[in-house]
Amino acid sequence: MNKKKVFLWSLFDFANSIVFINFLIYFSQWLVIDGGLSDFWYNAIFAIATLFLFFTAPILAAYTDKHGGRKYFLNIATIFTALSYGLAALLAILGSSIFSIAIFFLLSQYFYQLSFVFFNPMIDELSDIQHRARTSGIGQFSNAFGQIVGLAIMLPLAGNRLAPLLPSVGIFIVLALPMMIFYKESNPFNSKAIVSKIKTETVLYKKSIVSFFAFSISTPLLFAFFFYNDALVTVSNNYSIYIQRVFDAPDTTKSLLMMGIVLMNALGAIFAGWIGDRIGILKTLKFSLIGWLVALPIMAFAPSITVFGGATIFLGLLIGSMWATSRAYMSTLLTNENMGYGFSFYTLLERFSTFVGPLSWGGIISLVGTGIISYRIAMLSMAVFVLIGLLILSFWKRNPKF
Repeated sequence: MNKKKVFLWSLFDFANSIVFINFLIYFSQWLVIDGGLSDFWYNAIFAIATLFLFFTAPILAAYTDKHGGRKYFLNIATIFTALSYGLAALLAILGSSIFSIAIFFLLSQYFYQLSFVFFNPMIDELSDIQHRARTSGIGQFSNAFGQIVGLAIMLPLAGNRLAPLLPSVGIFIVLALPMMIFYKESNPFNSKAIVSKIKTETVLYKKSIVSFFAFSISTPLLFAFFFYNDALVTVSNNYSIYIQRVFDAPDTTKSLLMMGIVLMNALGAIFAGWIGDRIGILKTLKFSLIGWLVALPIMAFAPSITVFGGATIFLGLLIGSMWATSRAYMSTLLTNENMGYGFSFYTLLERFSTFVGPLSWGGIISLVGTGIISYRIAMLSMAVFVLIGLLILSFWKRNPKF
């Protein structure tokens, strides 16, 4: 395990989680509750960003697999992530049109997710395969710990939903700089004929996508990940809105509850990484999904914020476990030659979770209404996605090795 690289890699995950969590908690509520954007169009933002990702991520990932430059493209995506988040917040503060604000928020979601196309495959430079789950767990711990810190330092500003946003963008930029400057990748960027090479990768991508899914042993995981991550992303994106609509809880309560969830997320990532290296990564992942099937119905039928909070804190443990083991397991199924290309589909399917799941959630709200019962039905429906993912992992076998 390369400790210096692991530290810089984990610090970057710590940094981006600060801006992510504060926009998820505060900006999502401002858009829907204060700004007047409908639940459907709020969720559609993530779906549209996913379409952008679909047409760009695999091509750029294939390019970096062959020609290097993952950190170069990570830096570009990081810069535009910060700019997009910052402009969305600034326009909201200045009272600009909700359309222009939503556009920049859409761009922030695109560039934020694009960064992981280059960030996740770097795990193959950090440790050998025997310690991959532990390394992934450390990264996920850093991400969750960053969310805790981000919520804690912005808690004094929680009385105004826009106040925490620009400070969180500034902190993100400062803490991302060490990775952007000091991380030395083994295959650095080569600027020669980059345009022609990307055009070549575009042609090859169109030809190879079918064969990749037809023959790669990572295909079952990718399809399962699409479904169970659908539930996680959708619940996360709508979490603060759900609490507001169902329990009418103040923003301070939401922030404190979220801090408890992400604390368990951090602990779950470390614990699952340690367990996964011992009993098997896939087995650990399945146990996490079974826990999800227990927690989601409890959340949907919770009679009080206390019961709901207890269930979601338990869910936080499972979130950390799921993300750590999924990324680690994916890395064991890919060769070094297609690590970035394979992880581009991992990121892409993670984002397509923001296509089907959120539209399902938003569709339920649109059809049933904005009453409490409609939000409870939407929450319960997420268990279906988890169950499908678990069934795929359990019964679709393609030359499993781990």
